[in-house]
Amino acid sequence: MPVDEWGIRVEDCHPVGSNVSRGGATNGPAAVYATTKYVEWMEKYAPPEATGMTFSESGPVPAQGNIAQQIFWYTAFTASMIEDGLPVVNDDGTPKWRMAPSPRGPYWEEGMKLGYQDVGSWTFLNSTPEKRRLAAWLYAQFTVAKTVSLEKTIAGLTPIRESDINSDAMTEMAPKLGGLVEFYRSPARVQWSPTGTNVPDYPKLAQLWWQYIAQAASGEATPQQALDGLADAQDRVMERLERANVMPNCGPKLNEPRDPQYWLDQPGAPKPKLANEKVQGKTVPYNELLKTWEDARES
Repeated sequence: MPVDEWGIRVEDCHPVGSNVSRGGATNGPAAVYATTKYVEWMEKYAPPEATGMTFSESGPVPAQGNIAQQIFWYTAFTASMIEDGLPVVNDDGTPKWRMAPSPRGPYWEEGMKLGYQDVGSWTFLNSTPEKRRLAAWLYAQFTVAKTVSLEKTIAGLTPIRESDINSDAMTEMAPKLGGLVEFYRSPARVQWSPTGTNVPDYPKLAQLWWQYIAQAASGEATPQQALDGLADAQDRVMERLERANVMPNCGPKLNEPRDPQYWLDQPGAPKPKLANEKVQGKTVPYNELLKTWEDARES
C-alpha cells in the first residue's frame, strides 16, 4: 500500500498515478524485475510456441503432459486437467501434478499478496439497456445461488461459498484435485485476496497491458522501456477521466510529476531497487507445504 497490483497509487480513494514520478509503481524496480523474469523464463523454459499463445490457448497446455512445472495456476483450467486418460492423470484417477503455494520473489514482504483471485463485486451500468441489465442481475444471482453453487463448484472447480469448499462432496473429490481443496480450506487463499482498489475504467486500462508487455516479450523494448510506456499510457487514460469528471466521488486526481526518488524514499510502494535481486531460491518438500496450511488453519 498505497499502490494496488496494477501499479496505480490510490490516495483517499482517488487514483493519483501509475508512473513512479506520480507515486505509482507500474514502471518501478519491482515491476521491472518481475517483467524481466517473465521474459527470461519465457525464453529459457517455455515451449517455443508459448510466445504466440493467448491466455486461453496456453491454459490447457499443461494437461498434455509436456510441462514439468507451471509458475502460475488458474483454477478455471483445473477441470481440464483431471479427465481420465490424460498423460497427467494416474490410472486410478488421481493427478500426477500438485498445486503448491505461490512462489515469492525478493521484493515480497510479509503482509503482501502472493497471488490474485477475482473475489470482487458486480458492476451494473445505468447506461446498459434495462432488459440486459435485468438479465445480468439474474445471472449474478445464479452464480451465487445456494441451490446450485455446490454443483457449479464440482463442475467448474471455482468455489464461491465457504460451505461448498468444506462440503463432504469436496472432501471426497480432494484426492483427485491435487491440492485445490486443501488450498481453499487453508488461510493461504487469503494471501490471494483482496483484488485491491478497483481501477477506474477497467476495460480502457486492461487493453493497454499486453500492448506494452508484448514489446518486452518480443525484444522490441527493454522491460524498463515497455513499463515506462505502460505507465504513461495508463496515466493518459486517467488524465482523460479526470478532465471528464465522470467519477466525481472517487475518480482520478493525478499527482503532478516530480523526481521519482522522492517517491522511492517514501514508505511502502513504490520500492527502490534492491542491491541484490538474486536471492537464492529454496525448494520445500510438498508435504511440508501442506503441513503449513494445516497448522495455519488450526491456529
